[in-house]
Amino acid sequence: MPTPRLAEQTITDATLELLRSHGPGAVTIEAVASRTGAARTTIYRRFKNRREMLVAALSPLSTPRPLDADAPAETRMRWVIARSIDAVRDGIGFGGMAALVTDADREFNELFREILVDYRSLILSVIDDGRADGSFRADLDGDTLIDAIVGAYFSEQARCGEIGPDWQERLFGLFWPGVAA
Repeated sequence: MPTPRLAEQTITDATLELLRSHGPGAVTIEAVASRTGAARTTIYRRFKNRREMLVAALSPLSTPRPLDADAPAETRMRWVIARSIDAVRDGIGFGGMAALVTDADREFNELFREILVDYRSLILSVIDDGRADGSFRADLDGDTLIDAIVGAYFSEQARCGEIGPDWQERLFGLFWPGVAA
């Protein structure tokens, strides 16, 4: 018999799989039960509803992988690129992204935006540090930079059907001259 922690992880993994591949509308107690083989009662013991499952599945996004405080400016920019796309790649996937763009599920959109506020603030703090120490342009708009990175990620997927292995480095080459002080 799985431990409660293992059962919860299985449920949140299934929640993310459904969200990433089919969007938030596909995330239901019944669908997660079907995907995991868990009884609905097992899921309800851990989560009151779909919102709680989504919060548990998406909450790891609120803490991006740390960056060494002494990292050179180019490393910081690569970190900003990688962390900016993590919320899509490791979080909501293109299924969730499509729901955000089309406003297909307002409850999900509100939830994700709440989670995204903290996540973005951590990325913005790295951009602000680069502006403060003179390695990034002083007039750099961090929100627009993050939006441009996420938009480019979404466009690469739409154009090619996948994200190329060199995509992040190509994006760095494009953005770095406009970011560097």
